[in-house]
Amino acid sequence: MPGARKLGRTTDQRRAMLRAMVTYLLENGKIETTVTRAKEVSSMAEKMITLGKAGDLHSKRQIYAYVTKEDVAKKLIDEIAPKYADRNGGYTRIIKTGPRRGDAAEMAIIQLV
Repeated sequence: MPGARKLGRTTDQRRAMLRAMVTYLLENGKIETTVTRAKEVSSMAEKMITLGKAGDLHSKRQIYAYVTKEDVAKKLIDEIAPKYADRNGGYTRIIKTGPRRGDAAEMAIIQLV
């Protein structure tokens, strides 16, 4: 269930952070972050790709409401979602990379499959 982790932030800060991270993931294909953030981003990114696969007007409006950059939302609808048309989920991959140097937080790379 997305949104189960609070990530040490208030609701609006957490929502804004996840929107930005999902947008960046869809724009660049992969990001490096902590494991818990990666799990939340993975959940939301998969929901956005599933909405893109639906392709109807309501889904497009939901994507444009969530993704912070209009060109990334267009890229999701036109390029990314059709690429996963034959897949039933599992659009992202999380690879653990080890502890971060400063605070030993477990780091991971999340990428589109």
